[in-house]
Amino acid sequence: MTLTLYNTLTRRQEPFETVEPGKVKMYYCGVTVYDYCHLGHARACIVWDVVRRYLQFIGYQVRYIQNFTDIDDKILNRACVEHSSMEAVADRFIKAYFEDMARLGIKEADEYPRATQTMNGILRLIHELENKGFAYPADGDVYYPVRKFSEYGRLSGRKLEDIQAGKSDRVNLEDPEYQKKKDPFDFALWKAAKPGEPAWESPWGAGRPGWHIECSAMVRDRLGDTIDIHTGGTDLIFPHHENEIAQSEAVTGKPLAHYWLHNGMVKVDGEKMSKSLGNFITIRELLDRGVDPMAVRLFVLTAQYRTPIDFTDEAITAATNGWHTLKEGLLFGYKYGKELGWPLDTVNNPILHPEGQFFEGHAEQLGWPLDTEFNPNLKFDNIINLFCESVNKDFNFPGGLVSLFEMAKELIREGNILIHQGKPTISTDELPKTWRTLVTLADVFGLTAKPEVETPVNNGLSDAEIEARIQQRQEARIAKNFAESDRIRDELQAEGITLIDSRDGTRWHRN
Repeated sequence: MTLTLYNTLTRRQEPFETVEPGKVKMYYCGVTVYDYCHLGHARACIVWDVVRRYLQFIGYQVRYIQNFTDIDDKILNRACVEHSSMEAVADRFIKAYFEDMARLGIKEADEYPRATQTMNGILRLIHELENKGFAYPADGDVYYPVRKFSEYGRLSGRKLEDIQAGKSDRVNLEDPEYQKKKDPFDFALWKAAKPGEPAWESPWGAGRPGWHIECSAMVRDRLGDTIDIHTGGTDLIFPHHENEIAQSEAVTGKPLAHYWLHNGMVKVDGEKMSKSLGNFITIRELLDRGVDPMAVRLFVLTAQYRTPIDFTDEAITAATNGWHTLKEGLLFGYKYGKELGWPLDTVNNPILHPEGQFFEGHAEQLGWPLDTEFNPNLKFDNIINLFCESVNKDFNFPGGLVSLFEMAKELIREGNILIHQGKPTISTDELPKTWRTLVTLADVFGLTAKPEVETPVNNGLSDAEIEARIQQRQEARIAKNFAESDRIRDELQAEGITLIDSRDGTRWHRN
């Protein structure tokens, strides 16, 4: 069950091997904080959150860094419109970012460096590039000579001769800064200060960094010269990630990252999401409509992470229905565990951990230091095996979800049988293992459910009071007073208590 990843750099799937055994250094190009996060951010953050969770699940120690771009033209423009400051705008939307991600169940990264907090690293990197002949000053700006880096274009597959000057996304003939460049394709490492804009002192004069150099410096400062996984959206492949490689590798002579992974874009009803089209949807707007955050996660995970996905009403409805199925399975132990006599610890702590007895069966496959060998003939080892076998193929999350839905549907069937027949068909030993396996694997995907805390009506009925009511109803039925029997049943139903009559007597459960 070797993990293989599609590497944008090589355009093929490759076995995953880390720089340091058992450890993963992972960097995600985060958001530019000038507005609320939208559906595209939701997809990226969910995908890389689950990648990190899965790597940890199969035994890796993951150091996960995600940056904030907090100095940018868009931030400065917003600050100008709002008569505010760059810092105030950035701080407001970083706060909003954490609020939105918490609602989606995104685990926080190990560190969130900001560009403005990495200025020393940025200046040091530019200085080293200049010393190696990969940077030249021009009237307060500093530029990178693209043609000097022989492997430029390796990540994106683009060749400079195929890009017509004046028509690419990197060349603007009307820009006054264009005249400072030695070559149209050179890009800015440092920008001279403009009146009224924030600026930092540097050997080339007061100014601020270019976008691309920020990530190169933050990766190097937090993770070192070479990392295992560098991630981001496909829109960042060119020019941003291409330029990162050119900057970093020109200085270190080492690969910036061994694996480049990119998530696909999000469309809305078949169209590219944009404010001009009126289909721009923020995360908080979507969730404030009442869409369950777990349904959003499921919507994202039902598609292969590298492909585009189309956000439609039908798609989110299907994801919501799918979540209802998974949620019912995830709540099984909380709902029936006490009735089935499960130990309290099983119900309260369903997540299975590597050191637990359950995982001993597949420890060798997952790389955990336990002695028992993997046995694919055992049901629960086989479930884990199939789950990992699917996800190990370039993070095939849709394949992994198959195992989750199969277990959820099995538990739902057993719940219905339990309600109507009083006992499940699966053995008392196997049923809690099925539930705990589902909860554990769902947690890898960040799909979690807990019983809702309901406000009791009239402080609620105790078990003894419910049993007394049922006895009164039974006496009414024996006396053929069916109106009274129905009245008691309806009263209990109003209190959230459902009665199930069978040949073995009357059973009940709280709704």
